[in-house]
Amino acid sequence: MEEKILRVNMAKGTAQEEPVPPSYQSLGGRALTSKIILDEVEPTCHPLGKQNKLVIAAGILSGTKCPNSGRLSIGGKSPLTNGIKEANAGTPISHQLASLGYKAIVVEEAPEGEEQYLLYLSEEGARLEPAGDIAGLGTYDLNSRLRERYHEKIYVLCIGPAGEKLMRNAGISCNDPEGGPGRFAGRGGLGALMGSKKLKAIIFDTSKIFHAPIQEKEKFSEASKKFAKILRDNPISGEGLPKYGTNVLMNLVNEAGALPTKNFRYGTFEGADKVSGEELAARALARGGAGTPTHNCHPGCVIRCSNIYPDEKGEVLCSPIEYETVWALGPNLMIDDLDVIARLNRICNDLGLDTIEAGGALGVAMEAGIIPFGDGPGAIRLLEEVGTGTPLGHIIGQGADSVGKTYGVTRVATVKGQHLPAYDPRAIKGIGVTYAMTTMGADHTAGYSVTHNLLKSGGYVDPLKPEGQVKLSVDLQVATAALDSFGLCIFVAFALLDNPEGWPTVVDIWNAKTGKNHSMEEILELGREVMRAEREFNKRVGFTPAHDRLPEFFRTEPLPPHNTIFDVKAEEMDEMNEKFNMYH
Repeated sequence: MEEKILRVNMAKGTAQEEPVPPSYQSLGGRALTSKIILDEVEPTCHPLGKQNKLVIAAGILSGTKCPNSGRLSIGGKSPLTNGIKEANAGTPISHQLASLGYKAIVVEEAPEGEEQYLLYLSEEGARLEPAGDIAGLGTYDLNSRLRERYHEKIYVLCIGPAGEKLMRNAGISCNDPEGGPGRFAGRGGLGALMGSKKLKAIIFDTSKIFHAPIQEKEKFSEASKKFAKILRDNPISGEGLPKYGTNVLMNLVNEAGALPTKNFRYGTFEGADKVSGEELAARALARGGAGTPTHNCHPGCVIRCSNIYPDEKGEVLCSPIEYETVWALGPNLMIDDLDVIARLNRICNDLGLDTIEAGGALGVAMEAGIIPFGDGPGAIRLLEEVGTGTPLGHIIGQGADSVGKTYGVTRVATVKGQHLPAYDPRAIKGIGVTYAMTTMGADHTAGYSVTHNLLKSGGYVDPLKPEGQVKLSVDLQVATAALDSFGLCIFVAFALLDNPEGWPTVVDIWNAKTGKNHSMEEILELGREVMRAEREFNKRVGFTPAHDRLPEFFRTEPLPPHNTIFDVKAEEMDEMNEKFNMYH
């Protein structure tokens, strides 16, 4: 099977296959989305204008039975940060895209008028169709309606009403294996970019899942089985995450004094036990029905850290509820009721909103006195206003910075316009470096120093001291850029860091896939090249070292209970940036 690129011109209404340029043939995932954006998008363009492009790419190992290789990368110039963006989601769609032979989908231009469109992909090819009565629907009704229109076994990538309204906090919904719409490429406003193209949804109509070409199948199978065992043998990826999901972190981060509480005022939350992974799992099991504390986001996942959260009747309320979401809509807002958090999560999923940014926006709204902290029903009401499109709803739908600027609130925890995730940088300083330095805006997954700072995976760097944090973060940023390019889940990192056979096994899988003789150094160089491309784009946009800074209050206001500030020197971060030729 010869790989190709699908170029979709929304102005012309065409979907045409193109050969893969030689410079793209070894790339996938984030490496490919970022390279195409650097090559084809004018850096100073308006993120919602016709010159921006939406790029969707499967990982290098997607479409195969390599464990945990089903991450789908989506890229573009971010409407939220104004810089380059890659957001990824675990979904069967990544495997399907690769199995259909598409290296990437590039969506460009925009049609005249207000009509929305669907992109339909099958083994016979691709075509654009009018969305018709699908336009305006939330993600849940949209999925139901499309399965009535086509059939039950399609998978769907779509935007909700927030994306159609071009809200800068709009994400892109992807299906899980059962067809639920809760897997999100959420961050950076890429749903608004998709909405600006008048593209409501992409339908994947194929039974192919593991059909990507493999040069040495026997070696690939052996290495993949070994990799699965390495993942299962690790206490985090093989025990903690499968048992309690990502929300296993709630009590751990709270005990470390690093759980951002009441819009980053405190490092601990009294109600953490009530919203913990242990409580979530117990409630899912007790309520029975559709609920389960463990669930896979894509075929081939052996970690299974997702979940299905049921209501009191055992029916699906939301799937999944992740740690970041529980924090953003829980402790961040002083809410300690999992049912309320799940309802907020479901509203976000239906509207197509990133839950981290939505929680950040609600926190700033509470800071402004619009509703009090801890007001769960009030938070639900505000999110519903995003859906109905009231003026306040539009402000909240644009993200935390938008709320802060509108109401004159200075306590807004954003970097490059994107809200911080669920780790306070004053108590886990390595993650603070990642928040500041990554091209993506505040993003924990760009360089997850929680591995070393808190979980002691691969070594230990004291989270409360500034020494060693910059090198730790940058090393992890390089490795993560490579993982994102392979389509591998970030949670394989625990096993890769702890087991000396981890990375060599990934190299073996890559070599068996391609029939070549790659090395570990090539993996690291791939990660470095991704970072160089992204930094080059942001430099052309106009970013400077001044953008690589945390908000002032993190550097001046001590965080209880440790009473520490973020005191990693800016000069040290700038020196590291120079190694990637950023801003020069």
